[in-house]
Amino acid sequence: MRSRKLTRTRGRATIVGAAAASIAAGAALLPTWNAGAAVVDDPTVDARTRATFQRLADAVFTDRTQALVDGGQSRKPLTDGFSGDVRLSSRAARGEDTALSTLDRRKDLLARLGERYRKADTAVTLDATRVTGRTAKAAVTETTTLTYDKVRGDEPRTTGFQARHELTFTADRHGDWQLTGIRDTDQGVAVNTLAKPSVKAPAVDDTMPSAPRAATTYPAPAKPKAVTGTALDYKAMAAYAEKYWRNYNKDYPDFNGQGAGGDCTNFVSQSLKAGGWKHAPGYVYDYTKWFGNAEIQSHSFVGVNEWSWFAQNSKRTTGLASVYQMDVGDVLQMDFDKNGSKDHTMIVTYRSPQGVPYLTYHSSNTYRRSLASIIASDPNAAYYAYRT
Repeated sequence: MRSRKLTRTRGRATIVGAAAASIAAGAALLPTWNAGAAVVDDPTVDARTRATFQRLADAVFTDRTQALVDGGQSRKPLTDGFSGDVRLSSRAARGEDTALSTLDRRKDLLARLGERYRKADTAVTLDATRVTGRTAKAAVTETTTLTYDKVRGDEPRTTGFQARHELTFTADRHGDWQLTGIRDTDQGVAVNTLAKPSVKAPAVDDTMPSAPRAATTYPAPAKPKAVTGTALDYKAMAAYAEKYWRNYNKDYPDFNGQGAGGDCTNFVSQSLKAGGWKHAPGYVYDYTKWFGNAEIQSHSFVGVNEWSWFAQNSKRTTGLASVYQMDVGDVLQMDFDKNGSKDHTMIVTYRSPQGVPYLTYHSSNTYRRSLASIIASDPNAAYYAYRT
């Protein structure tokens, strides 16, 4: 979650170029109808059509995730099997070619960093459909599990994520539906996300404590942490995060989709609290205070920047020189645009014996994503690592 105080808060040729928005949405993507051509009345979306929307969405995201496993070059894309009543528009098909090429390159980059996936399982559910004239909007939830290949031999078994998307379908003159747009509706970054989230640049308060930026080069100088036998229970932090990464704890509010930047910091604060962080009660706007429950939360409990200010001012954390020094219970924050305002918060729930942290977070809901994967997806972000 962003700062509350500052923002309220088919042959497949490789296509060069960024896949920024997956597919630029809109009816303008369809061919112009000839004057006088017969046009059917506004079509309806019945149960069969909705089911086909869901199957096409499933094919799109399965193809994308599979590209991280085999590069998408060894098999015919599932989306090629759709034609007639519901299909990709020609522009959307080109966009998906670009998407798969982008993810193929990401797979190769991860391989150079010593990470591969052995298999993937993706399922998409259709949450809601809204039809206005000749346009249908389908809200879907993608749930994916990737199985790590044992490259180093110390990887966890799987990583997983859950992401929400909105698909736009536009009816052509025959009343057939063409997929013309895909938009990620989560604030965070999933493993197969093609572009970093769009964030506004809030004013930066230079009077607040400034966390040191961490290096992202592997390996890092040793910085051992006592995970057991301390006043804090780091294993409990990890256990909490891994229990509620997808099924949210109803004892706390859910800030996803609430216009305040997502649930990421709220989730990390809950995990820290489960491991022994004590409330520092006071005024909700006071960044030197930290508290949260079902009824009320301080801005430092739910806001990215305010959490950082509290963590430093209270001496509950110290900065780490490298992100690869993080261990279980440590916290990572990202500033996507390097504009001085942090945008995302995550917590380490597993560290491999060879020194790779794996992070769990909300927005998008993600389980044990490797630090290498996060950096490969956004190498130009600024990273801040906190020893808790």
